[in-house]
Amino acid sequence: MAFFLHGGLQGRQPLPNICKVQFRRERKAKEMKPLTALSENTVLTASQEAVLRAITSFRDRRGIAPTVQELAEMLSIQPPSVHEQLRRLEEKGYIQREPYKARTLTVIKGVMHKTHRMVNVPIIGKVAAGVPILAVENQVGEIPVDAMVAHGTCFALKIEGSSMIDANINNGDHIIVRQQKIAESGDIVVAMLHDEATVKRLFIADDRIELRPENKKMKPIPIGPDADFSIVGKVISVCSKTNAK
Repeated sequence: MAFFLHGGLQGRQPLPNICKVQFRRERKAKEMKPLTALSENTVLTASQEAVLRAITSFRDRRGIAPTVQELAEMLSIQPPSVHEQLRRLEEKGYIQREPYKARTLTVIKGVMHKTHRMVNVPIIGKVAAGVPILAVENQVGEIPVDAMVAHGTCFALKIEGSSMIDANINNGDHIIVRQQKIAESGDIVVAMLHDEATVKRLFIADDRIELRPENKKMKPIPIGPDADFSIVGKVISVCSKTNAK
């Protein structure tokens, strides 16, 4: 119900009591509606929370804000998806950034009042053909990982070498791997090639498959039709070696 009053109230009859009550209720509901919408608009989805945590983690570790490409590599998603999540986070008031400028992400408020369950993921000493990855005798330790990240059957591997440094996967880091036999082009994977395990970015185009290092000094590895090649799992996170126990 709406009331439109033109001019003053002189000469007009007072509103009936029932109309006053309805008018007050309607006005109160209208005043409260934006507050309800605002409250709902600040709730983060799991994807938005993962991006926010990745930004915070990167800044804590490197002292600078990550680029969109770096966030995409950290989270194993495509850059357009990162752009969309950043837009949502900005709308909800969690981050600020300067348009068209790299490394200007600023976290205004982090993920608060929410504790995630941690799970211990086994660190595997070696990935070898014909040996069960999670065999007890193949486990050399454990590393705590957020349960929201480590869903599915996961294991950790210690990185040796510099082939993935441009993806912020450095010598001595531990990667968290979800065990799976299928991956998409652009995913960072653990693959078996001629009975040896390697960590590379998978590239698929038409009938061409390559394992690409994230190091400009190294060349892609072409996978021929007769190659002894298989996917072991997808890299879903990177942890510092100081978190292992």
